[in-house]
Amino acid sequence: MKDSSRTQGGLICVAVAIVGAWFLLALLQQSYWALAIPVAAIVFFALGLTFWVGYTIATIQVEPVDEIERVGEIEPPSAGDPSSPPRDTSD
Repeated sequence: MKDSSRTQGGLICVAVAIVGAWFLLALLQQSYWALAIPVAAIVFFALGLTFWVGYTIATIQVEPVDEIERVGEIEPPSAGDPSSPPRDTSD
């Protein structure tokens, strides 16, 4: 692992600890914003994710499947068809 990755990981840990302490301090002071901002962030994330799923479904382009390529609808070749492979009739 590179030293830059370890440094970035350490900085992330320090930043999370600072934000967590700040959040806890705001909760202890009974600040409205301490709950409003994280809840708003979660709501907007969920709305954005839902919008992305809807947009993806609305804009997807599906190629039509040919009749012969449909799974389960392929007719077996007739017994007199010379191009068909030999079938095992020992059952």
